[in-house]
Formats: sequence, structure tokens, C-alpha cells
Amino acid sequence: MTATPTPRVTIKDVAARAGVSKGAVSLAFNRKPGLSEATRDRIFRAARELGWSPSLTARTLAGSRVDVVGLAVCRPARLLGLEPFYMEFVSGVESVLVERSCSLLLRLVRSPDEEVGLLESWWRGRQIGGSILVDFRADDPRPAVAGRLGLPVVAVGHPSLTGGLTSVWTDDATAVTEAVRYLAALGHRRIARVGGAAAFGHTSIRTSAFDEAVRALEPPARAWQVATDFSGDAGARATRSLLAAAPGERPTAIVYDNDIMAVAGLSVAAEMGLRVPDDVSLLAWDDSQLCRLTHPTLSAMSHDVHGFGAEVARTLFGVITGEGPGSHPVPTPVLTPRGSTAPP
Repeated sequence: MTATPTPRVTIKDVAARAGVSKGAVSLAFNRKPGLSEATRDRIFRAARELGWSPSLTARTLAGSRVDVVGLAVCRPARLLGLEPFYMEFVSGVESVLVERSCSLLLRLVRSPDEEVGLLESWWRGRQIGGSILVDFRADDPRPAVAGRLGLPVVAVGHPSLTGGLTSVWTDDATAVTEAVRYLAALGHRRIARVGGAAAFGHTSIRTSAFDEAVRALEPPARAWQVATDFSGDAGARATRSLLAAAPGERPTAIVYDNDIMAVAGLSVAAEMGLRVPDDVSLLAWDDSQLCRLTHPTLSAMSHDVHGFGAEVARTLFGVITGEGPGSHPVPTPVLTPRGSTAPP
């Protein structure tokens, strides 16, 4: 028996749902004057309810920019320049944009409010055709802003954080659990985690997963968690604080939320006269080249960050054209043991 195909939603359906003309829908999505804010909001709400967005071709004919994608990052410029994750992620995004003769408009911002203002400026000024949103926080204002503007976006983050936006994410909770179980299987019962910025949603997910994984261990384990700003300096300070305790009171294994902090932690261990992995095991998140250039080489949670960025870009074009895959995860980071982890 052949299934009846689902009728495709059109601009006429959106207009009917919002109680306006097709011309009004076009005005709203092309940011033309002539509509009240209440009417625009009603049109955008109808479009979201129906799962409709203007086609790439239609937007091009209407004069909107579809050849530029925006990405705002709320991180210090100095830190971002040292962050292998974002360099790999951006290169993955660019690999898809170049196939479509598109460009990336990258901007560093100092606060979420500044990013909101930037998104509004970009969209109303027809500078971008869509945007990639990263580093979601609790009660993040950007989903509501994107909906109000009718801005096509893809959210990099777990759906629990992204307010119903089309999302692409890694399963941080499963990866953290795997890391803890691996260290426990080696015999570690004093395990620490040097985490990232507490305000970020993915940091909260990792924090909760770490706590749950440690509580589930038998025999019981002792755990520490320290929040940082992802920088090497902060990672070094956290490591120094953790390892300053007496030998029987300090961690025998430390998990880091990025590779920069893990490399810094390796230096601190050497500075304090501790051998890695004989005295303390270290495990990094994000398996960049840094992890393979140290001595010993760093065990890491490995995932294809370049491929992640490429998948995010492809998903954004799907949102713009209305033909994308919708929200979906990418493969979970996989533990890659190297020379920095061993039994205590």
C-alpha cells in the first residue's frame, strides 16, 4: 500500500494561518517596512508552527543575502586564538561554505546581550542569510530573538539548551561517563575534573554526568570538580590546587574539558615533581595535535571536530532551504588511550 505524501507547506498556508496576505508574509521575511511588530510576530509564529521557511531561491530573488553565514563567539580573542577546537570547527564550516561560494562572517563579542544586538543588526541590514549559534547558556535569549526576527539559524548544543531551534550536538554526558568508567577500570578511586565555564550549558551537562558516573562506581570513589574559563592559565591553577594535597588526599587522575588545559596540567605535574602517568593520570577533551606532541602523549576523548563544523554548516543550509535533516547528534567522542593514563 502506497503512503499518501504529506502536502508541502507553502507561503499561502502561512498567510492563512496568520490571517494575512501572501504579500505580508513576504514583507515580514524580507524585513520590509509596512507591518506592525505584532503582525510580524504572528507571521513568524505561524511559520514556525507549520515548519515553513522561505526557499533559498526565493530569498535570493527578494534581494536577501544568502551567500554569507554569521558566527558570533563570546570568548576572549586571546583565548580563541589558542583554542584548537574552534580553529578546527571553523575550518569544517568553511569547507562547506566554499562548496557553495559562500563566506563566513565571524565576530567576537563580549556578552550574550552584545551578540543579540549583533544578530539583529546583521539580519536587518541584510548582511547574512543565516547564523550558527554556539555556547548556549541557561535561559539563553537567542532562540526567542531568532524566532522574532525570522532568522534562519542552527544551534550547536543539546536540544535541552536550545529552545526548540534546529540543533546539532555531541553526546557530552555519554562521553564523560565513558571517561570516568575508563579511569575507574584502571583502578582510580580519586578522580578530578577541571571543567570549563560554569555558565555554559554543555559544561553543566558534563558536570552532572561526571557526578552521576562517580556516584555509580563500586567501590565508591572520591571526586573533585573545578570550574575554569578554558584557558591554559586557569587549567594550570586548578591542577596546582588539586595536586598540592598530601599524596593520599590528592587525585590520582584528572579529566580536562579541553586540550589546552590538559597540556598545562602536564607541565604543572612536572613542575611539582610528579610523574605522568605513574603519579597522576591525565585525560583531555578534544583530541587535537597538541595531545600528540606532548611527552607523554595525552589520552583524550577524540571526535571529528572538522566534520562537526561541516555538519553544522550543512544543517544550516537545510534550515535556509527548508530541506534539511532537522536536529540530530553527531558521533559521540571516543576515548583514545595514550601515554598519560595508567593504573595508580
